[in-house]
Amino acid sequence: QEQVLESGGGLVQPGGSLRLSCAASALIFTRNAVGWYRQTPGKEREWLAHITSGGHTNYADSVKGRFTISRDNAKNTVYLQMNSLKPEDTAVYYCNVGLKYWGQGTRVTVSS
Repeated sequence: QEQVLESGGGLVQPGGSLRLSCAASALIFTRNAVGWYRQTPGKEREWLAHITSGGHTNYADSVKGRFTISRDNAKNTVYLQMNSLKPEDTAVYYCNVGLKYWGQGTRVTVSS
């Protein structure tokens, strides 16, 4: 069964950190790249980062140097470590597996 589940969102102060998790079923996780996206009301979904099955990573300029994507293949999980958070990082964050499977999203709010 194909399943993608994000977790780890919440409220954090500017300058703070959060780590998001994306857990997927082994059926879809093992050989696929995984990407993180975010979306705010009225805007298109924005790509942030992705990691290939072999561990190669790429980042959008908006998060490069602040966010780090990683994967634990034994746990079928990809992480997004977010540091130096800004109010403009407030959004719903989504995980995508294999450019096909989406999770329901996890909300991140950066506010004092």
